[in-house]
Amino acid sequence: MNKIFVKELSNYYEKEIEFQATVDNIRNLQWVQFVILKDSTGKVQMTVEKNDENKKLNEIVNSLTIDSTLKVKGTLKKAPKVKLGGMEIIPTKIEITSLSEEEKPFNYNDLENVKLDTRLDNRFLDLRNERNSAIFKVQSLLTKYLREYLYNNNFMEIHTPKIIGAASESGSEVFEIKYFDKKAYLAQSPQFYKQMAMSAGFDRVFEVAPCFRAENSNTSKHATEFTSFDVECAYINSYEDVMNLESEMITYALKKVKEEMGEEIKRIFNIDIVVPKLPFPSMRLSDIYKELEERYGYKVDKSETTDLTTEAEKLCLKLAQDKFNHQFIFVTDFPADKRAFYHMRDKDGKLQGYDLIWNGVEITTGAQREHRYEEIKKNAQSKGLGEDVKFYLEFFKYGCPPHGGFAIGLDRLTMLLLNIPTVKEAMFIFRGPSRLNP
Repeated sequence: MNKIFVKELSNYYEKEIEFQATVDNIRNLQWVQFVILKDSTGKVQMTVEKNDENKKLNEIVNSLTIDSTLKVKGTLKKAPKVKLGGMEIIPTKIEITSLSEEEKPFNYNDLENVKLDTRLDNRFLDLRNERNSAIFKVQSLLTKYLREYLYNNNFMEIHTPKIIGAASESGSEVFEIKYFDKKAYLAQSPQFYKQMAMSAGFDRVFEVAPCFRAENSNTSKHATEFTSFDVECAYINSYEDVMNLESEMITYALKKVKEEMGEEIKRIFNIDIVVPKLPFPSMRLSDIYKELEERYGYKVDKSETTDLTTEAEKLCLKLAQDKFNHQFIFVTDFPADKRAFYHMRDKDGKLQGYDLIWNGVEITTGAQREHRYEEIKKNAQSKGLGEDVKFYLEFFKYGCPPHGGFAIGLDRLTMLLLNIPTVKEAMFIFRGPSRLNP
């Protein structure tokens, strides 16, 4: 693991180095050969003069193709006239570690007229595109700082099973699998296990892991498998504590990403990252519909007022900007019967939870959970849930602190951060109703 990366090369001027990289471009001129080499951190020029001493090196360069990989030994020289970092590698030995075929399914540096399905079929090539590669550098950094905030605030990272024995939560939209001689299911979320951790006394936990939803949804923001960032914490006073935690975590992560990659994101995506102000604004669902009608003439049918419609979600960005000068807005006071049975209701039956909308798209459903055994048992029964949640109800029999949490889809979060038109591009490998490969 002693590879030298492009971003580290300035530490090796006038030193003999071994450098491994991929061929990005070749300029074979009359008296000299220029080979542009790249790795995940940048590009550097290798210069080979054409002469008798370099005859073997010249022959190797003549045989090269774009995207071949090399192991180069040579000396790193300062070269102020070279645009790529003012440096160049003068090789003494070149070894081709893999030779790329010249004909490719498409030119990954020019994707304008390439169909998305073609790109996804050849994702390994598609991700060589600078923009597409940068998406996952940003996603990795974003995940790092979401994690960092939680670690700094006494959270423990856990890992819960993805193969479960009961069709939990709603009992629908789950993938059934064969588990030896039994039926099993892929987990929709780690929700029950996060709450088990609360019962176990872990107090503050989170998990970054895949979730599976058997939804036949072919929209720009849905997938059948996605990466969820799940958080749960104990000893809260209300769901507002959960809202404050999430808003602080997101603000921390966006600030860090802007500091570290803001200029690169601006260059590649033409986006200025906006670090949100605290606290995030919050409105009741009924008040949002009232203001959407008064401000923008958007009137929704009464049958749809129990949740946010897709159009209402989009208008929430305009509302948040016009009313609060903000990109985020919490939506509260959803009808209890429209939410999961483990969401707490107050003495009047009012749901103790929220949605978080960012840039006109819902990114989170969060809530205070019901931790009282008799109450959660009653809620489960009202939803027609019995044996499937029997193991889950056991968590609350022997004392469980007040707690709450939320989940964020990392892929959707990345899509919104970088203004990408579809979540398919914000996922390393997309899974949807009609895509199971590669």
